[in-house]
Parts: sequence; C-alpha cells; structure tokens
Amino acid sequence: MWRVHPPSPRPNRPNHSARPLQPAPPFNAIAARRLRTALDMGPEHVAYGMRVSFGLPYVTADLVTSWERGTLFPSNAELSALAGVLWCSPGELIGKPRTLRDHRIARGLAPENVARFVGLELPAYLHMEEHGTWRGNNRQSTALAELLDLSLPDYITVTGREPKLAEMLRGAVTTRWQAYVRPVAKAVPLDRRLLEDSLQQLHQDYQGQMVASLSWGAGCAANTAGDAGRDFLDRIVDHFWAAVQDNTE
Repeated sequence: MWRVHPPSPRPNRPNHSARPLQPAPPFNAIAARRLRTALDMGPEHVAYGMRVSFGLPYVTADLVTSWERGTLFPSNAELSALAGVLWCSPGELIGKPRTLRDHRIARGLAPENVARFVGLELPAYLHMEEHGTWRGNNRQSTALAELLDLSLPDYITVTGREPKLAEMLRGAVTTRWQAYVRPVAKAVPLDRRLLEDSLQQLHQDYQGQMVASLSWGAGCAANTAGDAGRDFLDRIVDHFWAAVQDNTE
C-alpha cells in the first residue's frame, strides 16, 4: 500500500556561493564511502564527475573526503550530484529521514514534483516544508504518503501529528487508557482492536515501572526508577509503535 514510482530527479546546478538557506538532510558518510569504493573510484574521480557532469566547479577530492569523514556535509545540490556520480539514489546517502523535506530528498524529488502530485500550489507546499506544518486535506495527505512511500509512523511525523499523539499517549499511560482510544484513533488510522491492545500494553508497561519504583522505596534505586519513567514518557511515541508492532505479530 502507498507505493508509486516517483519521477526522475533533475540535477541542480547552483554555484558555490549560493548555499541553500535550509540545512541539508542527514548525511550517511559511511554509505557514501562504501558506494565509492564499490565502484573502485577515488575521491578525485568523484570530484571530477561532480564538476564535469553536474556543474559544481568547486568540488575537490578534499571536499569529498571531508564528507566521507563527517567533518562537512553536502548541500542538497551536492547530495543529488554525488548520488548521480555514485550511481545511487539520494536516499541511499542520507540517514533516516524525519522531516517532509528529508523524505522528499531521499526520493530524489524536486519540490514542484511533490506539489503537482499532491495538488498544491508550489509556494504553499514550500511553506509547509519550510515550517514543518503539513496543511493538506485527506486526499492530499494520502497522495503524499503514496509519493514518498511513507510508513505509518513516518506519515504521522511528516504530517505534524506526532506532538499531539505524544500528548495523548502520555495521558493514556498515566490515567485510564480506555478514555484515549477514540482520540488516538482520530490521529492514527489503525484497526480498533489493535489500537486498544497497544494502548493497554503501553499503559501496563509504564505502570509496571512506576510500581517497581514504589516497591524499591526511597534512595538511589527509586530515583533511578523515576528517571526511567520520565525517559519512558519522553520516548512514548517510540514505545507506542513498538507496542503496535508487538500486537500485529
């Protein structure tokens, strides 16, 4: 479900002085080095390809080496060009995407491709991407998920529902989880029974930690348990998806 074949990306050709205002997506330096060595290319060969084929005259072997060592990170245009030279997709050169922009770049798509596919004006889409506030309707959200091949957790994150989901999940584990089934269901399109089982498990996991902290009594052990409880709440969304996975199997 939610799979399409995205359009082929077009290499960008900015000059070195025109750096993007937004930060580049997370770069996987180890993958870049591994892909280069698999092609039996040296940094100088990569730099040459980026200069000649992608119009980036400032790229040197030293710059490529800096990317692979993690001391510098390629810009969007540099990432696209590097992927072209290494015969891979941009997604193979970045870490786990988190933002809408990260997912778009991982798919090698230009903003206008995404805007056109989901049915948005380009300025409106760029505003959403820049500010991390997805405002698309249900049809546009579904189209976005299809184009970017988003998993359900990624879909929730990209469309800006994660903070509200985290708030509801904290309420579910600290009070009565049953009261949060309907609100969570509105944010997360899951089977009702699966959602109930996952919330119940999440509640039991958290309450189990709190009971353990009380049984230990005062002192360092109790403080450690309290820290564990706070860490659980801080990572409540991750725990929720793990519970969903457990109850799916």
